[in-house]
Amino acid sequence: MADIKTYTIIFVVLFAFATLQVVVEMLGYLDEMYWGAVGAIAVLSVIKAVFVAGYYQHLRYEPRSVTYLVLGGLVAVMFLTAAASFSIT
Repeated sequence: MADIKTYTIIFVVLFAFATLQVVVEMLGYLDEMYWGAVGAIAVLSVIKAVFVAGYYQHLRYEPRSVTYLVLGGLVAVMFLTAAASFSIT
């Protein structure tokens, strides 16, 4: 199990990524380079999700089969979200 120092470092990293996401949005990149800004925010969100799942939900210390099960669920959600986006338009 990780110690307080590790959790604090992960918290600071998550805070920095969240701040970077806000900076990307506030600088107006969504108006000028829409897909680049959306891609940057999406990548930062995935990185934050991996940190949260790995450390705060202790997935890092689970057997690999549990990790693959969670990743399979994530892939299924992404496909379902993509499929639902076609029915909106």
